[in-house]
Order: sequence, then C-alpha cells, then structure tokens
Amino acid sequence: MLTADQTAIIKATVPILETGGEALTTHFYKIMLGEYPQVRPLFNQAHQASGSQPRALANSVLQYARHIDNLGALGNLPAQIIQKHVSLQIQPEHYPIVGTCLLRAIREVLGAEIATDAVIEAWGAAYWQLANILIGAEKAEYDQLAATPGGWRGARAFRVARKVVESAEITSFHLEPVDGKAVVDFAPGQYLGLRLVIDGQEVRRNYSLSQAANGRSYRISVKRERGGLVSNFLHDSVLEGNVLDVFPPAGEFTLRDGTSPVVLISGGVGITPTLAMAEAALAKGGREVAFLHYTRNSDVHAFAQTLDNWAAYYPQFRSFLVYEQGEPGEDSKADAFGRPVVDHLEHWVPASRDCDVYFLGPKPFMAFIKRSLAALGLPSSRAHYEFFGPAEALD
Repeated sequence: MLTADQTAIIKATVPILETGGEALTTHFYKIMLGEYPQVRPLFNQAHQASGSQPRALANSVLQYARHIDNLGALGNLPAQIIQKHVSLQIQPEHYPIVGTCLLRAIREVLGAEIATDAVIEAWGAAYWQLANILIGAEKAEYDQLAATPGGWRGARAFRVARKVVESAEITSFHLEPVDGKAVVDFAPGQYLGLRLVIDGQEVRRNYSLSQAANGRSYRISVKRERGGLVSNFLHDSVLEGNVLDVFPPAGEFTLRDGTSPVVLISGGVGITPTLAMAEAALAKGGREVAFLHYTRNSDVHAFAQTLDNWAAYYPQFRSFLVYEQGEPGEDSKADAFGRPVVDHLEHWVPASRDCDVYFLGPKPFMAFIKRSLAALGLPSSRAHYEFFGPAEALD
C-alpha cells in the first residue's frame, strides 16, 4: 500500500513522463534486454526497433502514474496487459527483473537530483503494487485455462495438420493437439501464443485465431512481413507434420454477445480475427453481419472464397471489398477502389447506428476508421478495436 507521500511523488512525476517517458522506457529495454537474456524471447525485436514497444510501455506507465490514486480510471488497460502477458506466459519470476531495470532506468535517465532516494522508493512501491495485481490476475487466468475442458497450462504440443496458402502474403496453419484430446474453446477475436526456436534462439509470438472455435483444432493465419523473423520462418520452414509449442488462447478484443448488427472492418491481415468473429456471429443465426475489408489488390486478398460462400449461404451477411490498387472492371470483385473514405462507412454501416463495430488494421487505417465512425454518430461505446500502443495515437 502506497503512503500519501509516495502517491504525491508519483503524481508529481507525470509531467516528466509526458515529455520524457519514451526515453526512459527505451533505456529500460536497453538495460533489460542487454543484461537479462532470459527475458528476450518475450519481446518482439521488430517492435523494439520501430519504437512501438517503448511507446506502448511509456503510455502505460504514464496512465498508471496519472491514476495512481484511482486505478479504476485505467479502464481496460490492465485487462489488455494481463491478456498479452498470458499469451506469452509471463511468470512471477519475471517481475523482479522488470522492477530492477525500471528503477535503474529512472535513476539513470532522470539523474540523482530528480530521481532522489524518495522518488526511487515511491516508484518501487508503485511498481510492486501493480506487479502484485498483475501476478494475481495472471495466476487466476492460468488456473482457469488449466481447469476449463480442453484447457492446459504452459506449452502444449500441436501438429501442423494443414498449411494453406490464402494469398500472396498470408498462409494459414491448421493446428491439432498431438495428444489427440479436445482443445479449449476461445472467444472470437482472441489469439494463440507460439514458442519457437529459430537459429538456436527461443522466440515467442501471438497470432489471431482466424476460425471460430470447434473444440478440436485451431487455425492461425500469418502474413509474411518483410524482414520478419518469425513470419518468414513459419512461411518458409514450418511444414505440415511439424510440431509446435502452443500456449492457450488469450486476448481482450473479443466479440460481445448481443442481437444487434455487427460490423467488422479490417485492413490487410487485420482480417484474421474478424473472420472468427463473423463465423461465430453467423452460427448463432439471425444476427446481421456487415464485413468491410480493405486490401491492396487481388493478389494479396485472402479468404475471398470464404466470404463468397458466406454471402451465398447466409442472407444476413453482407460483404464489401475495397482494393487500394486497380480500377473497375468486369472481372473485379471489388466494390470500390482507392483508400478508405467516409462514404464507404456511411453507406455500409447500418443507418440507425444501432450496431457494434469492430475494426483492426494498420495504425493510419484505424485512426481514420475511428474518426469517421465518430463523425457518423456511432457512440464510442459501440466502437471496438485492438491497438498496440497509446490509444490517443488513433485520435
């Protein structure tokens, strides 16, 4: 429990975090990843290089400092962190490493004049207050996953039963448990964690589940990223019959129950969780689904046949496709060409705005969709998205 003086110290550091938080978290990662090799598999080096991981952490630390005396104001941020940690199997023994490196980074970046012993003590208390909350919540999540029918704890061996090329960039991996037993159901929109060894180094990643739960197997669909260590390994080196270590499903960006229409908007590989959402919504019967997908061209357009099949089978399903490249022609499947525009949403989102909208894709795409939905009068409580980084970056 923080004292009143410690709480005041934490809140007093908010202006520093607002202006220099990213420098602090960048230095934190440099210390931790340089001196504690055991935690390197837990972090995507591409996110380190791009700065997105330090920015995301800086935002989280800032929000925590702002609301240190009212943690309820953090909204779903703790849930997002917990689910991400569960997908990568963060354990209690990782927290002392993080705490040590964070306090050292505060001291070294801010200097002894600002980062006094009292400041370090306050941040130490604040860190362990949050760490203990996360450790407890993550343990509960691990216990629940292990106790649920088909669930498990830690890594479980899955065989690649099928490897299917979906487009010039995306390949699906159908995974079945080696033990032949059932697998835990998941909420549409969640992801799986993988543990791989590439060139002798362990790496962990999570990928969205792109097919609704069936109790027997999972499907992930992976985009080949230019220079992407894991995506290129999966595309080029993982074959049918290979066995992978898989962590249980996790994720907070999920389809909500209800009867109102669902609008699913995706850009590029953002289509993967929306496929599972659409399939689950359609299986319940009667719920209207509008599926809006934006992609560069027909070569990289994945799951076109799946969407056509749904449109033919389900009268309540409508699909809209936009190609960034190309132009109208008799053989084109696209409903429009070019970049997203407000007119698309105005015509394809139900006019009553009585619907739940889920959107996912590249950051500029998501920023546009978020602004446009607000401009069209969709209540913010009906707009759902998952974003790696500060939420305000989409405003």
